[in-house]
Amino acid sequence: MMKDTRDVLEVLQAELNFLEQGGYGRSVHTPQVATSMFQDSLSCLNYADPNRPHPCSDCLLIDFVPSARRWENVPCHHIPLNAVGDTVAQLERQDDEQRLEENFKAWLRAKIQELEDARQLPVAQ
Repeated sequence: MMKDTRDVLEVLQAELNFLEQGGYGRSVHTPQVATSMFQDSLSCLNYADPNRPHPCSDCLLIDFVPSARRWENVPCHHIPLNAVGDTVAQLERQDDEQRLEENFKAWLRAKIQELEDARQLPVAQ
């Protein structure tokens, strides 16, 4: 399998845009199906593919996952979202959708800013 070659900045910007336009709320077509951050969005290599043919290790988000958690079934759910270290997995278990979404948006904004700043640094000669 090939590593995800998408631009991480573009993927994170698309994820934030998705959240800001309504995000992961339940679908009116399938209200009984809950959705999950990252996993049910275009950020996921396996988006809309029930066979999940791509291993998470090929995803560009794996670089944000602590090395000790990269073996998890859904490693992106173990990315620390804030200074306390809350993750999608922890916040989903607390069943506070608003808190999860706010922490996720803040993390996305911070990562996007970090990547944009890094790209604007002059290259040393």
